[in-house]
Amino acid sequence: MRQIINGGTIPDIPDRIEVDRKRSYKGSTGILLLTLVLLLSRTTADAAGHQRQLDFYHTHTKESLAIVYHDGNDYIAAALEQINHFLSDFRTGAVHAIDPATLDILFKLQTELGGEETFEIISAYRSPETNTMLRKQGRGVARRSQHLEGKAIDVRLRGVDSARLRDAAIKLQLGGVGYYRESDFVHVDSGRIRTW
Repeated sequence: MRQIINGGTIPDIPDRIEVDRKRSYKGSTGILLLTLVLLLSRTTADAAGHQRQLDFYHTHTKESLAIVYHDGNDYIAAALEQINHFLSDFRTGAVHAIDPATLDILFKLQTELGGEETFEIISAYRSPETNTMLRKQGRGVARRSQHLEGKAIDVRLRGVDSARLRDAAIKLQLGGVGYYRESDFVHVDSGRIRTW
């Protein structure tokens, strides 16, 4: 429907508004879709692009290991194998798979706290023989310790107070956290959430 104004015709207002709405909607939809595509591709690239590295110093063997164990997309099998050997039972030489979820806890702690980024290893995998021996010595070792399953690591993070490390681990809510003030280390594991 057209109106006559001063001898000429123009589209009436409702038609013009409807056309503008359609153009505006199409333009907004395009911009919104483009924005979503860019955000999703950036998020995927960020998630896929971040390697995970851990630096270890074993307090008993005096050995060091700095290793990328996740390439940003997946765990690196050869790196996990090296970590399994490095974190083996230093008393018996027994090797066991270390749970990657436990490594991820350490990586998150390192990322959050910084420090010198080297974890001093007090204890990692513990064989049944070692666990039994430590229990007999009255060292407060659990009969079904997460160490037996390769899910626990006792650590210090260089440059970070152990109480602060404990607090950060508790805040993550990713597993068990024990604090040993006298010996100055923190136990973290990928088992159920609990603290002591």
